[in-house]
Amino acid sequence: MAEQNLLELDNISKFYGNIIALEGVSTVVNAGEVTCVLGDNGAGKSTFIKILAGVHQQSEGTIRLNGEEVSFGSPRDALSAGIATVYQDLAMVPLMSVWRNFFLGSEPTKSLGPIKWIDQGKAKKIAKEEMAKMGIDIRDTEQAVGTLSGGERQSVAIARAGYFGAKVLILDEPTSALGVKQSGVVLKRIVEARNQGLAVIFITHNPRHAYPVGNRFLILNRGKSMGSFAKDEITIDELTQLMAGGAELEALEHELAEATAD
Repeated sequence: MAEQNLLELDNISKFYGNIIALEGVSTVVNAGEVTCVLGDNGAGKSTFIKILAGVHQQSEGTIRLNGEEVSFGSPRDALSAGIATVYQDLAMVPLMSVWRNFFLGSEPTKSLGPIKWIDQGKAKKIAKEEMAKMGIDIRDTEQAVGTLSGGERQSVAIARAGYFGAKVLILDEPTSALGVKQSGVVLKRIVEARNQGLAVIFITHNPRHAYPVGNRFLILNRGKSMGSFAKDEITIDELTQLMAGGAELEALEHELAEATAD
């Protein structure tokens, strides 16, 4: 009997009146794997994220989690089901400490009768340990999260999602605003999350970031799926061609060659 997929999307579409935002998208997401969703601006990546995160509901198609059909009426529904989304803005408070950003209202507490207060020692210890699991050594969890590099802030967000029970982690363009070195830090964190057994959905427009860490690649172009491929079914050059639209890329190369020759 074939192993059951953790998350399965079948023919997912989203319409706004006559406007097609997403059409006929199918893929699978498994624990301990990275499913990369690739496409240029306007490809449908944001709509895809919002459907999985419970912000929008699909117009057609089904989502199955552990083999059971699910419907997310809100982001809270998706989070309760174990689907956590880390958006580009990271939902962090730059002037607050690392440990406060790690918990953001869900801090461990101590109590004496009816009186409760935050257990800062425990919170700092957990934040430091969870960051260490992601390969980040934070000497002082009291430091403001805004003093961390972009890659380290992404690491805090990824570690936070894993600690609070995420089974599926959606990362929205985590490397788009980062340089080469910091992008490398985030890609390592993605591998760490995968190795810890999380199912990672990596949204990106950069095939050179996706291909080294990905196990499966869903390619979107103007709201439509160009296919969902296991790594051994597609090369990075083929992936890039499908993202850009092969004919469009060839036409551009031809135009550039003519311009250079003039």
